[in-house]
Amino acid sequence: MRKILTIAIISLLFASCGSKEQSVESVIASKDLKIIRAKKDVLDKKQQELAADIKLLNDEIFKLDTNKKVPLITTIIALEKPFIHYLDLQGNVQTKKNVLVYPEMPGQLVRIYVKEGQRVVKGQALAKIDDGGVSQQVGQAESQAAFAKTTYNRQKRLWDQRIGSEIQYLQAKTNYESASRVVKQLKQQLGKSVIKAPFTGIVDDVIKEQGTVVAPGMGSEVFRVVNLGDMYVETDVPESYISTVKKGEKVTVNFPILNKSINSTIRQAGNFINPANRTFKVEIGVPNEDRSIKPNLTAKLKINDYTNPNAILIPQSIISENAKGQQYIFIVDNIKKDSGKVTGVAKQVIIKTGKTQGDVIEILEGLKNDDKIIKEGARSVKDGQLVEVLNLSGNTDVNPKK
Repeated sequence: MRKILTIAIISLLFASCGSKEQSVESVIASKDLKIIRAKKDVLDKKQQELAADIKLLNDEIFKLDTNKKVPLITTIIALEKPFIHYLDLQGNVQTKKNVLVYPEMPGQLVRIYVKEGQRVVKGQALAKIDDGGVSQQVGQAESQAAFAKTTYNRQKRLWDQRIGSEIQYLQAKTNYESASRVVKQLKQQLGKSVIKAPFTGIVDDVIKEQGTVVAPGMGSEVFRVVNLGDMYVETDVPESYISTVKKGEKVTVNFPILNKSINSTIRQAGNFINPANRTFKVEIGVPNEDRSIKPNLTAKLKINDYTNPNAILIPQSIISENAKGQQYIFIVDNIKKDSGKVTGVAKQVIIKTGKTQGDVIEILEGLKNDDKIIKEGARSVKDGQLVEVLNLSGNTDVNPKK
């Protein structure tokens, strides 16, 4: 019904204007929606007819024109070369020798022997706590132990000659051993009155002042001692890399704040997957001869998790994907030289890709050594199309950017 109405309106238009077609301006000026729509239908039909005619003409021109333009392309040559892939992570500097030193017995700090920044050796006295009379008890116990030893030696000489009773000998021996144990225990207790360095390092902080009363337990730390020689970087690695990130793998460690990079290796890889974030921890040893690296410093890590000595690498930008989800590139085949020009035929190749590094990607299948890969112009060519090659030798500089 609508089609019949449109034909009727068109007929009226031609009837009203005779053989002269009504202009678009006059149709719009009529303000009649039906007439405007009818005019648009006429023009749409003409547009479709013109497009079909133009396509026929272009197809015939392409067949007959011997001077038609050929796409210009550049190539790179597929060459096998070593490919070292890096996993980029971030970590923090740690040290196992960064401890707070606590007192082992209660008492007043009667003497502090060191100051902040001072280097100390393992076992060096850092401070002295009032022993509360333990030193006098040691003196008394030593006197008793000396007397017990004299008595024991005399009884032993007599018993060796079978003089006296065995009970007297055993009693003297027991008294001597008991007195010796008392002396040893009191000396151990007295030794706790001296706070000593747990390892060789630097006194980073003197927390308590001389005269302060201290006692064992949290909140009563006296010193912080740090050793900057045994440093390491700790980081969390996603569990998907557990088979490739292992002890002994090479690592490049960069400290942005220090503008410093060092080469190291993984010295320990964790055996526990954190269920909260599905990662495991690794430790990378950090040499620190100049003591410039400090605990909790941020480090950027490049862990070598994959190496292929014979990899083919290409820019990721030249890869396309078809409707089936397959990745493909174009290579140049049937290369010919004629009149100073180098031409060839573009050939589509389905590829299988591997790991990426920077702006390049590893090709596992689909390419072989010396294939001429289309680089510039790769997005504009078609399979089987004639192309002109601007650089036959090709640019092979597709090394990954680290």
